[in-house]
Amino acid sequence: MDVIATIDQGTQSTRVYVYDSKATPTSSHHVEFQQHRARAGWIEHDPEEIWQGVELCIQTALKAAEEKAGPIKVKALGITNQRETTLVWDKTTGKPLHNAIVWMDSRTESICKQIEEEHGSKDHFRPVTGLPISTYFSSYKIKWLLDNAPKVRQAVQSRQAYIGTMDTWLIYKLTGAHSGGVFVTDISNAARTNLMDIRSRQWHPKTCTYFGLEPDMLPEIKSNAEIFGYVKDGPLQGVPIAGCLGDQHAALLGQRCKPMEAKNTYGTGCFLLLNTGNEAQESKHGLLTTIGYQLGPDEAPQYALEGSIAIGGAGVSWLRDQMGLIESAEESEAIASSVSDTAGVYFVPAFGGLLAPHWRGDARGVIVGLTSYTNKAHIVRALLQAICWQAREVMDAMQKDAHFSQIQLLKVDGGASNNNLLMQMQADALQIPVERPSHLETTSLGAAFAAGIGIGFWSKEWVLNANKGAFDSKQAGSSKGQTWQPNVDKDTNSSQYAKWKKAVALSYDLADLAEPDQAPLPTS
Repeated sequence: MDVIATIDQGTQSTRVYVYDSKATPTSSHHVEFQQHRARAGWIEHDPEEIWQGVELCIQTALKAAEEKAGPIKVKALGITNQRETTLVWDKTTGKPLHNAIVWMDSRTESICKQIEEEHGSKDHFRPVTGLPISTYFSSYKIKWLLDNAPKVRQAVQSRQAYIGTMDTWLIYKLTGAHSGGVFVTDISNAARTNLMDIRSRQWHPKTCTYFGLEPDMLPEIKSNAEIFGYVKDGPLQGVPIAGCLGDQHAALLGQRCKPMEAKNTYGTGCFLLLNTGNEAQESKHGLLTTIGYQLGPDEAPQYALEGSIAIGGAGVSWLRDQMGLIESAEESEAIASSVSDTAGVYFVPAFGGLLAPHWRGDARGVIVGLTSYTNKAHIVRALLQAICWQAREVMDAMQKDAHFSQIQLLKVDGGASNNNLLMQMQADALQIPVERPSHLETTSLGAAFAAGIGIGFWSKEWVLNANKGAFDSKQAGSSKGQTWQPNVDKDTNSSQYAKWKKAVALSYDLADLAEPDQAPLPTS
């Protein structure tokens, strides 16, 4: 049986999926990995641990596919990954020179503040890169490494360093590492570095120089659907890597979003993207101008507006791991459902600042409206409600930027979208239907679609025209799943939303409340 395999390298876990010729998942395997937190606001990943997890997932998923379906032939491999997470490794040895700095990490706040003050605007780079100045993006993480990690600085200065995001690292490792590994990235991941010209789709020399780099120090940029290289060793030896997208772009493709269609992925964070077609749409309301996807080197790219929310499912994990209010993520639905509302409690989970549409690095988490009546169910429900209100803020900005009166439907996916209460609350907050597909792992599905298109296993038309009969309702590619309709009247919704905005304002300018952390800086 001919299949497409995908690697989905996320913020908290790595998954490998195997899909058959009808895009139905045949098998999968996932592993979690450690989150390194040396200081408040710092989050790092060990690149070697992630690579070991990838190898294990490939072996286990392929074995499971063969046990289920008999002999298989992997025609292509697709990759999707956590975006912005940045790492540097030695060209000669192939070894990382520092842990990867994760997209959620906020250590570059002072760097961002300094650059903003220097240029007099948070939007200085936006006309070129589509992005505001923020701790979120890779260029600021690279600057921090150059300033604070001597081994990284020395390797970059001597041009002995490879600098990239997680996709680049995985492709390099898969294609041979220091023994001929390919040094490439894709257009969607490059768009999140703050170093790529969003319109020319190439590294922007002036911006690279500003951050202490030259374009030729960075990986070659390719489209999302073409051959990046071939796997050198292991069970996938000789298989072409034919698709690569950042996770949210993969989900946009996996949901088959066409122009003026939107999706929201509920993972560690929440990421709402609107396909804006072949033209880059500049945002005036706090969103990001980014790549949607480009399905071949000669194809026109699809652009998108994006609203990135740092804390989605991560907030549920915090309730479980840090506060002990729930025993599992799944339990959050039952506990929140045990009360009919939040009893006036509003929870703004700005643990490391607020991303879109606020871009307030100085914000910190607040829970307001507490009374002696408040119990843990109210707080759990308030966290779920916060996810929904943040999506509402992004959706409002999106409609203004796109000059679009009303987005008619929100397509949803990601692990937290399994929470039926959360989905109903989201429909209520947005006052539009919310549609969840039968296969929630649309990031993996999007990577499979790109890889299949990249080798001609599937056509672009077959992938994008799911609603015209490309898939039947029982297959992974089906748009049919479950739909939630708004169940709260507009006046009640508007009143609650106004109170949410009041709570958000109270979260601003709180970063200086924390005591300075004395954890040592890296010496390597």
